[in-house]
Amino acid sequence: MVQKKKRTSGQRKRRASHFALRVGAVNKCPNCQKPIRPYHACAACGYYKGKEVIKVALKTKKAKATK
Repeated sequence: MVQKKKRTSGQRKRRASHFALRVGAVNKCPNCQKPIRPYHACAACGYYKGKEVIKVALKTKKAKATK
């Protein structure tokens, strides 16, 4: 297919103005004050909503043991 009319540069820029990425939201972990994404468990301490859901200490010990 061949286009019927050329799209002007202004039309192209107006269409592309909505392609910009937004900065993701960042909250602080109430347990360790590190930055975390909303609705995600903290990667530093493993807590989510005041409860430990990930045992982070075991992961760091395993990483040190393999080195």
